[in-house]
This record gives sequence, structure tokens and C-alpha cells, in this order.
Amino acid sequence: MHHVYLLHLLIIWIAVGIAGRIADRTRLTPVLWYLFAGALLTNLGWLPSEPLPFVKGVAELGIILIMFALGFEETTENFISAMKRSWGVAFFGAVAPFFTAYWLALAFWDDQGIALMCGLAMTATAVSLTMVSLRSEGLSRSRAATGIMSAAVLDDIASLALVAVLVPMAAGNAATGPADIAWIMGKVVLFFVIVVIVTSWIFPPDIKSGIIRYVPWLRDVGISHLLQMSGGTQVTLVMMLVAVSLALLGELLGFHPAVGAYFAGLALREEYFVAKRVPDHNTYERARHIIDDMAFSWVGPVFFVVLGGSLLFDWSLVLSVSWMAVGLFLALFVAQVLSAGLAARFTGGFTWRESVMIGLGMLGRAELAFVVMGIAYLQYPILNDAAFYTLMLTAALLNIAVPLSIRWWKPWYEGRRPLPAWMGERRDIDPSPALGEAVPATPGEEVPVSDDGDSGRPSEG
Repeated sequence: MHHVYLLHLLIIWIAVGIAGRIADRTRLTPVLWYLFAGALLTNLGWLPSEPLPFVKGVAELGIILIMFALGFEETTENFISAMKRSWGVAFFGAVAPFFTAYWLALAFWDDQGIALMCGLAMTATAVSLTMVSLRSEGLSRSRAATGIMSAAVLDDIASLALVAVLVPMAAGNAATGPADIAWIMGKVVLFFVIVVIVTSWIFPPDIKSGIIRYVPWLRDVGISHLLQMSGGTQVTLVMMLVAVSLALLGELLGFHPAVGAYFAGLALREEYFVAKRVPDHNTYERARHIIDDMAFSWVGPVFFVVLGGSLLFDWSLVLSVSWMAVGLFLALFVAQVLSAGLAARFTGGFTWRESVMIGLGMLGRAELAFVVMGIAYLQYPILNDAAFYTLMLTAALLNIAVPLSIRWWKPWYEGRRPLPAWMGERRDIDPSPALGEAVPATPGEEVPVSDDGDSGRPSEG
């Protein structure tokens, strides 16, 4: 039986290699081709629609690695700043697609339960798809990327709570009581409290304040000591222990494991990789290279191939619902980009270039969307076949739109093409630096601070 596991993994890795080559030739993000490869291989019968446990395990490890690597590239300060600015993006960017999908589903099938599940499935953003697409364009550390990530995390938290509340209602079970809702919110708070304790009191060496300073062992030993064990040769092992531990904690408290992995990467700072006694011994770059190689070259892509493999089509049914899927896709595209983009501009103080990129980056639907679809189609008899395939097609179209639209908007985002005059921004301003970084101005030009909070970005009009 083991040869079957290895054969399936071999087929997937061959597809990953071919997809990577096609991505180089077409100058599109590899994620798009990974999804296409998975769908093609499954529908041709070369891979099963339900992946074998071994392959599924590699795929789950892949998404953990991807999100850990993306968090590892980001800084805690940037993420917290973006979280404060992204509450409007998270709220309006979730409410608009929820009600868009809800009302259209109600018009299509005239069923309250189906409408609720369609709205819920189309609410949470597939942040891994967006972040990998941004990374392939060299924008993973931009202000827009941190805004998308922080808003998506808030969306995921809200979506997890809604899953617990709305699924029993749509299934016709007893309504969820206040105690159940309070327990869900309590787990959310507990997760973030544990993350703060770990990152603020346990990871840093030489604790100078707080209750931990009275505990001798914890006071003197931080994560940097573990990263430097055996001369730094076990740095990757220690990093994976941290990533999987927080991923398991997140899953235990109701999150997707990828959320915990992202915060694990976010918590590991570059200074932890510098040996205290030998300052020149810095294992950060080597560790980052190893993690990036696993996440984006050979382990992480398995997740996207398996995800694409979930699109097993009954072609007659697909054709019959295709007009509904296209209609839902177009409505969600407009609602998502407008709601998230306008919220980013007017509640978060992002520039127009960043706001449009944030709106486009919030289009993807993957992990939570498929979880909701699976629950509502397989576990509970809520979605009928037509609604399920409509959602699957819509999610596929939205996922395809993410890398294409990000690449399309990149010239405007980087200032290589001028924005419309009504947006009132200069074409020579580069909005790509992450939060907290200085933004270079045109040579010889002073950089004033604008009234809307966009420090370092001159505006006109």
C-alpha cells in the first residue's frame, strides 16, 4: 500500500514542477497552476477525489509551512499596526459578500438554510492564496499585504463564530444559546492571551519585567538559546516545533491550524537567531532559506494541488448551474472589491493604490469556504447538489481571479501607471514598503505628512 502513497506524491510533485515551469513562461503565480493541476489530475482519474491520508497529511503540513513562512517574513509591529487599521476592512469586507451571496442564493433556490450557508461560505478570505500570490509579485511585505492578512485573520475569527451559530440554525437544530456563543468568544480570547504570553514572556531571553523575571530558568533561557543549540544545527527543528505547537493550539481552540502557524512565524524575531556569545553567528538567513524552500517549492504546493483536486465535476450539473456561478462570482467580485477597498481607504487610511489591492486581495475563498461547504453538504443535509456545485465553481473563479487581478493592478500599485485624477495620488509614489518604513520621495522633493494618516505620501488635489 505504501507504493500507492508514494506514487500519488510523485504525481503531485511532477505536476508541481510542470506548473512552476508554466508559471515562469506565463509570468503568472504558480498557485493558479497548482490549483489547475489538481483539478485536472483528479478529473482525469490520475488522483483520487479523496486524497489518501498520507497525501492529506503532507498537504496539511504544507499550509502550516506556508503560513509560518509568511508570518516569519513579517514583523510583529507591522502586523499590530495593520490590525488597528484593518477593522473596517474586516467588517465591511465580510458583511458585503455575506449578504450578496445570501440574497442571490435566496433568489436562486428560495431556501433560508441554503442562503445562510452560501453567505457563510463566501465570507472568509483565503489568505494563504492571496499571500502567496503577493509574494510571487514581490509584495508580501507591503502595507497592503499586512492589511489583508490582519483583516483576513479578523474575518476568520468572525467566520468561526458564525459557523458555530448559523450551522445549527440552518440545519433546523436547536438555536445556539448565549452560553455557547460566550464559550466560542472565550476560546478566541484565550488563544490570543496564550500567544501574547508565549511571545512576550517566554520567547524573549533576559526577561527584565513581569512575573517571569522571578522564575530563574525562564528568566535566563529564551527561544534564542534553543535556536542556538548544537551550534545552530537544529534551528529548523526548533522552528517547526514552534510552528506545529501553535498550529495545534489554534486547532484545539477552533481556529484553522494555519492561523496558529502564522502567529508562530510572526513571533520569531531576527534577533533571536543571533548567538549571544558569538554575535557574528547568525542563523536567520539560513533558517529562512530552508523554511521558504519547504513552504514554496515542494511541501507547500501539495496543499494547493490537493485543494484543486476537490473540484470533481459532474459536467451535466456543472453546465446547468454555470450561469448561477458566473452571476454569483461577478456580484461577489464587485461587492468584495468595493466594500474592502472603500473601507481600507476611509476607515484604515490606506492610499487608493493600497485600497484597491486590498479589495482584490480579499477575493480568494479556500480553507474556511470548503470547510463550510463540507459541513453543509456532507455532514448536514443543508446544501443541495446545485447549490454545492455553484459554490464550488464560484470559489474556483474567485481563486483564479486573485493572482490575475493582483498582477493586473501591480503597475498602478507600484506607481508605474497613473491613477485616475479623482483618486488624487501621484504616480511617482511607491506604496510598497511595509508599515513603519520610510517612503522615498521623488529626488529633490519634500515629503509632507498628509491629513489622512498616510505619513510619507504626498497627495495632490
